[in-house]
Amino acid sequence: MDVKSYMAELGQQARAASRAMAAADTGAKNRALLATAKALASARDSLLAANAIDMENGRSNQLDAALLDRLELTPERIDAMIEGLQQVATLADPVGEMTDVSFRPSGIQVGKMRVPLGVIGIIYESRPNVTVEAASLCIKSGNATILRGGSEAIASNQAIAACIKQGLAAAGLPETAVQVITTTDRAAVGELITMTEFVDVVVPRGGKGLIERISRDAKVTVIKHLDGICHVYIDEQADLDKAYNIAMNSKTHRYGTCNTMETLLVHSAVAEEILPLLAQGYQQKEVELRGCEQTLAILPQALAASEEDWRTEYLAPILAIKIVADLDEAIAHINRYSSQHTDSIVTENYSKGRRFMREVDSSSVMINASTRFADGFEYGLGAEIGISTDKIHARGPVGLEGLTSQKYVVFGDGHIRQ
Repeated sequence: MDVKSYMAELGQQARAASRAMAAADTGAKNRALLATAKALASARDSLLAANAIDMENGRSNQLDAALLDRLELTPERIDAMIEGLQQVATLADPVGEMTDVSFRPSGIQVGKMRVPLGVIGIIYESRPNVTVEAASLCIKSGNATILRGGSEAIASNQAIAACIKQGLAAAGLPETAVQVITTTDRAAVGELITMTEFVDVVVPRGGKGLIERISRDAKVTVIKHLDGICHVYIDEQADLDKAYNIAMNSKTHRYGTCNTMETLLVHSAVAEEILPLLAQGYQQKEVELRGCEQTLAILPQALAASEEDWRTEYLAPILAIKIVADLDEAIAHINRYSSQHTDSIVTENYSKGRRFMREVDSSSVMINASTRFADGFEYGLGAEIGISTDKIHARGPVGLEGLTSQKYVVFGDGHIRQ
């Protein structure tokens, strides 16, 4: 079967499954999630064996360290997938929730009901745990999904898909509610993002090149973030112990994630005190520092930062540092160079923190917390299907509610318009 016919078949099956999922009750959806968790736990050895094949192929194909880190399945990451499924099962089901119901002068009642989006196409690279996260949220929110993982994770994703099918079948739900594309032909992506008759929303998760391509070529609505250029600003009224821990964690907890800090902004009044301490910590972690002229005067071991460094998502042990005169300059820098993903201020001044929250135009804005918290699991969403920096109905980590829409509902009792 050619790719176009194959994708059309997946689309038809997904559309049919989406109707069954929209009608499924909460109990059935939860049973599917818990049965999938059980299947994953039973399949640990086969999951690790499949992932070992992908890792070996990745090393042979010279994937960089960040991609290999995302690709690897460890026992701990399998535990996290299982925990994520269990947590999503405990979350309130948003489908059918009615809000803003009020009487109109005519006597009718008007409100809003939350409903599934329908069929969601998800395109992602490397990380096989996305297969579980995406499937769990789509199942719980009453959607069907077509998943297209990267070719580098094909064995891992197929092993996980088998567990999801077991979970759906155990709950009496259509196995075609979650379909993982089996072909590595890149033409499948082109079909998925243009099948408007079958797919309602596309969510790309991966590198900038992938997301730019999807955004440019898709005919289907896209929920996305292009990159994660995240900032931490250390204010002159920061608790420097907090500042040290937050700046270290934001950068070194993991390098290959979109919520990792890429630029550190430091108030000139505290730069000479905090930067040498941070430089020592970063040196132990082998982080390369690139600084502005004022930074180089304090840290001569740092490299000179270029204009391009303020615009770069490194996804690597590299950090750009800029010393700023005040909060105004910090906010101006962030709003100019940020990708509107996640930005944090470290300060003990309540008014400055409130102003930072109000004026920084990003999907997550934090006070005295690591940027690494910008994550659906950490936000209590159970898991996330992605992070949106668009100004649409879903912004920030996209969980259950972000995978639903609302329709107006009207209650009458024989009312007619006069």
